[in-house]
Parts: sequence; structure tokens; C-alpha cells
Amino acid sequence: MNAPDAATGRIDVHQHLLPGNYLSALRRHGIAEAGGRALPDWSPEAAIAMMDEHRIATGVLSLSTPGTHLGDPVEARELTVRLNDAHAELVKDRPERFGMFASVPLPDVDAALEAIAHADDDLHADGVVLLANHQGTYLGEPAFDPVMAELARRNLVVFIHPADLPAAPVDGIPPFAADFLLDTSRAAFLLVRNGVVARHPNLRMILSHAGGFVPYAAHRMATGMALEAGRDITDVLEDFRTFYYDTALSGSPSALPSLLAFARPDHILYGSDWPFAPASAVTYFTDGLDKYLTSGAADPSASSAIDRTNAATLFPRLAR
Repeated sequence: MNAPDAATGRIDVHQHLLPGNYLSALRRHGIAEAGGRALPDWSPEAAIAMMDEHRIATGVLSLSTPGTHLGDPVEARELTVRLNDAHAELVKDRPERFGMFASVPLPDVDAALEAIAHADDDLHADGVVLLANHQGTYLGEPAFDPVMAELARRNLVVFIHPADLPAAPVDGIPPFAADFLLDTSRAAFLLVRNGVVARHPNLRMILSHAGGFVPYAAHRMATGMALEAGRDITDVLEDFRTFYYDTALSGSPSALPSLLAFARPDHILYGSDWPFAPASAVTYFTDGLDKYLTSGAADPSASSAIDRTNAATLFPRLAR
């Protein structure tokens, strides 16, 4: 299958990589799944084959949960450097096909700041991936304020991916199916409630999976927040609208109306979630997205904006 046109193909902001040395580290810690799904096979060649099939010109790759901090802070620093350096080499070899959200070893704040500096100054990463919660501490909590301030100072794009909830799982409910959506919503709520969004208006943050419950529940969240803090509901809603939202696992006729009704039109980005979403799921939700956007239910310009234009504006390197 031919590669998509680099000037018109999709930009996928939610695509994962699982290099062999990361899988080895996970297995040393007895980790065989993420979010309730078995760790899938991955290779650059398989990624490109999937991308060609779905007209994806570029995939901005990130590590998924559990990230690089697996319990030992020394190991976490070393693993983060090793993985980010290898990721940067992959992008250097195929800059038209791959992008980079660098990993950071939170909840170790000092190590995270070092990783951010290395990723930006030396590796020229396209952005940074953060988990919604890192071992029970959520984005938006004061402990992570130095990290958010540094990301804002450097004007780095932040991709927020859910992790397992800091609570016991419920039998029969794999985390990816429901808990991940709550985890993302909790992080977004705290980032707004605790003023991170207001303090850093240039901080561009992408919420995975159409923002979890945020588009559907934003007015409810904003009402409670306004009552608590005496804020204007409209101002709170505007804070929630500063987030970007990807379409990973969300190209459905039930999720898309809420997303399109709430998010700013230029803040919606295509996402596949491959390889944790297998090829059949990528096809299902990508076809659903295409069908909905061409059905007359959305603005005619939404398709090209979500597929490419919005991400090209967010990542000027990829636009070139």
C-alpha cells in the first residue's frame, strides 16, 4: 500500500510505541498488561503499515501507562533517558512518519524537570506525555506545579494519557473500558479547579479519548466549581475549552456529538490509539469518524481540520 501524501495525510497524535527495552523493563517488574490489555507487539514497520492503511502521514508516538517510573527512582531516570534517546533517533530516521512525545519519570519532580530539559534542548521533542495520575498524584495537584510551570515556560505541547485509577479495580471492568475515562476527567477537573489552566494560558494540553467524560459533563463540573469558588460558570467552561481533545476510540455517533458541541473546532485532533487499539478497532472508529463527519451532522470543514489542519497548527514541524 502506498504511503499517504505527506501534505494531506492524517496526523495521529495518539499512537504508542513499545520498544523491546521498554517491554523488558516492564516484564522485569512483572507487568504484562496496561489498562487491562496485554502488551501488544510493536515495531516501526508495523506502525507504518497501519498508518498507510488508514491514510496517516505521521504518528506522534508516546509511551502509555505505566510510563517510565516503575518504582525505583534511579532506574526511572536511566530508563527515561534511554527510551527518549532511542525515540529521538527513530524520529530522526523517519521525520516525516514519526513524532515524539517525550516521557518523564514522574512522580519524581526533579528527575522530570531534567527529562524535560533534555527532551527540549537536546532531542527537540514535539512535546511531552504525562499520565493523568502518577502513582496516585494527579496532574493539577500542587506537587506537580513546578513541572507544569516549566512546560509552560518552554511552550511544550502536553499529551495527557490516563493511567490505572489509584484505587482497587472492579472485577470484570478492565481499566481501559471505563476507569481511563474517569482518570482523564479527574486530571482535567483538577487542572481547571486548582488554577493551572488559568495561570498558564499558553499551556497546550491534549486530553486522550475525547477528554474522557469532560465534553459530556463539563457544564455539571463547571457548575459545581463555580458554586465552590464563586467563579462565573462561563469562565470555568472556557478553561475546559482550552484543552485539545483527540478522537482515539471515540469516533462513534454517541461520543462525537458531545465532543463537537463542546470543544473548540480547532482543538479536536485525530487519534488512533494503536497498537493498544488493534487494527480492527482503529478501522472501526476511523470509519465511524469519517462517516459521521461526512453525514451532514458536522461542519463540512471539520473532516480536514480533525484529520490534519488542527495538528499541523499545533506542531509546525509536522506541517512541513
